[in-house]
Amino acid sequence: MSTQKTLPPFHLAFPVRDLAEARRFYGELLGCPEGRSSDQWIDFDFHGHQIVAHLAPEECGSTGTSSVDAHNVPVRHFGAVLEMGAWETLADKLRKAGTRFVIEPYVRFKGEVGEQATMFFLDPSGNALEFKSFKNLDSLFAK
Repeated sequence: MSTQKTLPPFHLAFPVRDLAEARRFYGELLGCPEGRSSDQWIDFDFHGHQIVAHLAPEECGSTGTSSVDAHNVPVRHFGAVLEMGAWETLADKLRKAGTRFVIEPYVRFKGEVGEQATMFFLDPSGNALEFKSFKNLDSLFAK
């Protein structure tokens, strides 16, 4: 019997300036299947979680950062923890698509408990995303 914990899907709503742009970015580039939608919002399946792009251009563009491992990490960001092969495939896909990274794909905290591959980039509306992969997933919450 597996001892792996089943996690409930989370829900995240965020602003976008243009729904067609969000469809191309989340649906086509990131490969998130589209769920329900209206002329004001779009649901996406984000690695089994529900994210909702709401048309709210006036809410876009937060730029605060915090120093982590000598990088300026966008304070407001979301993303997913992927298996290393999937993380590498996504990093290659984003590079080939000409994505401008806020923080280029790299491994941080090398040799430490929380060693992880990470990358940050913005969607077309300025929302920051981070995708990461741990050398050892058991260290996700390790101190």
